[in-house]
Amino acid sequence: MKIQVNGDPMEVAEGIKLTDLIKQLKLKPELVVVELNLNILKKEELATTVLREQDQVEIVHFVGGGAV
Repeated sequence: MKIQVNGDPMEVAEGIKLTDLIKQLKLKPELVVVELNLNILKKEELATTVLREQDQVEIVHFVGGGAV
């Protein structure tokens, strides 16, 4: 099934949940904010939200570090 992730087309399995997509992208669910079709989702919704054909997903992930 085709979706868009951060503006790029992506092919994913039918019935994939957002948490599975996040893991597939090698990101940590606790360090991301996800927008699905222009709606920001709560962390609790990630495990229960099933993606559909043509969904648009934006994922922002936080990276620690920096100079002192």
